[in-house]
Amino acid sequence: MPNEVKDIYTKDASSAYIFEQNVTVTLKDGSGLVRANVYRPKTTEKVPVLVTYGPYGKDIPYKDFHPQSFSEVNPEHRSEHSAWETPDPAYWTAQGYAVVRADERGTGQSMGKLDTMSRGTSEAFFDVVEWAAEQEWSSGKVGLLGISYFAGSQWRVAARQPKGLACMIPWEGMSDYYRDRCRHGGILSNKFIKFWWDRQVVSNQYGLGGRAARNWGPDSLEGDLSEEELIANRQDQTIDNVENRFRDDEYYASKEYSMSDITVPLLSVANWGGILLHLRGNVEGWTQAGSELKYLRFITGRHDLPFYYAEEVEIQRSFLDAFLKGDDREGWSTGKAPKVDIVLRKGDVGHNNAAGEKTFSRRIEHEWPIARTQYTKYHLTSSRELTTNLPTERPVKITYSALGDLENPQVVQFTTPAFEKETEITGHIVAHLNVSMSPLPGSPTPKDLDLFITLRHIAPSGKEVFYTGTAGDPVPLCKGWLRVSMRQTNPEHPRHRHYLPYREYLSTDVRPVIPGEIYPVDVEVWPTNVVVEKGGKIVLEVASGDTQGSGTFQHNSPVDRSVERFQGQNHIHFGLGENYVTLPIIP
Repeated sequence: MPNEVKDIYTKDASSAYIFEQNVTVTLKDGSGLVRANVYRPKTTEKVPVLVTYGPYGKDIPYKDFHPQSFSEVNPEHRSEHSAWETPDPAYWTAQGYAVVRADERGTGQSMGKLDTMSRGTSEAFFDVVEWAAEQEWSSGKVGLLGISYFAGSQWRVAARQPKGLACMIPWEGMSDYYRDRCRHGGILSNKFIKFWWDRQVVSNQYGLGGRAARNWGPDSLEGDLSEEELIANRQDQTIDNVENRFRDDEYYASKEYSMSDITVPLLSVANWGGILLHLRGNVEGWTQAGSELKYLRFITGRHDLPFYYAEEVEIQRSFLDAFLKGDDREGWSTGKAPKVDIVLRKGDVGHNNAAGEKTFSRRIEHEWPIARTQYTKYHLTSSRELTTNLPTERPVKITYSALGDLENPQVVQFTTPAFEKETEITGHIVAHLNVSMSPLPGSPTPKDLDLFITLRHIAPSGKEVFYTGTAGDPVPLCKGWLRVSMRQTNPEHPRHRHYLPYREYLSTDVRPVIPGEIYPVDVEVWPTNVVVEKGGKIVLEVASGDTQGSGTFQHNSPVDRSVERFQGQNHIHFGLGENYVTLPIIP
């Protein structure tokens, strides 16, 4: 570490608001310090505070972080102090809020160990929230508002119940580090972790030289660290997630918390298109939170832009005003606001088409899952159909290669007949399959089997309907995954539901996968919504690896999915047990 901690605080009141840069928050456990930027209105009145805490650089302008995205953001939320995935200070100070944007410990101008999403950094966020509530210009009430990482960190700090925290809006942010982000069904989601770590995190490590030269915010003002010091001062997620496989490994266990400890009012915003990162976490975070006042809102569109849409900002503002200012225009504080607000995806408006998606209608519900849901089994047949009638079949199997990827996917598809009437599918999905694996001649004996499940929507015209994914890419309805050695569920766990099997993913849960043995398994498929028009169809796809719609969220680690362990043939067996997908039909 640098020998001397400098006072690098500055204050600028030349614009419409006061800008204090590099305010120091000393961490209570002595593990370092956090530096934050404070943007506050020019007023003598005490104001509520919106806090964000993350590793992407409080001083990296949005226009430099992602120029294309910045150019598309609602102009009301574009300013010189805009930053990626966070509330714009110019807008929110004009609404009577202070904004505190903190560099996560070990990044930007904040000293300490870089260890994203860890218990330690969550404890530091706790300190920042309490600090914001105690400032002389603060009303003592703090709200949390941000996208993705700035939402995922909210769940964890809220569970610690810092003084002053009054409400939260986790916008597209995973709540379960293991299941939502790192290991889908036990399979490592390595490609995104590497992209995210290399581009957005380690590139902003405290003490890393050359940031200013790369137009990536200012250099650490206390000076650069050596390469050896940088390596010693960070936990590398690209390494840690490969080396740790189970939730009882200390790496994952140290990040666990109880969602029921979250008690503040919350508005969880989930995107139907976030089928590989955030969607599950927003739904389960809302479901498991202990808050008496909690609201779930579904949206569509890219992951970066809807947060700034005028109509979505107004919802954010009305929620925050209710709990931070006592100005409740919509009934948030009394429970009269819509508890569950669903956007209905009907028709083909194309992907990455904000105007088209805004034509989707909305519907208010009183609970999630929807109480009137009819969980309907669609049975797989050896003739590759999906039927509501239970087929009678002799023992037969469909075989496909066990290793595949986007360039060489091995896919088996099962298709419904054309729907005879308009049918809505909204909710959680489970695929139940009888599977086995076998070796290829002359090759090593495989030891495991990975299942990749996708649901697709076919329009009455016969064309597949794609939706907007996280990065604006075309995605199908939803996906699910399972490593068959991790097939064990815990039906006695309070979070086990027939529509969402509960797996603990512990080292003690590992079960053998032996060639020739048939295993009945339940695969969790992430929730979805679609209104299938008369004449439309649904396709269930079973594959040996990532298929269309995976984008940068691929599971192709040569270590986690090694040839030695997985090469061979996979089989789906018929006539020896039911194969079906349970679809949540809304009458």
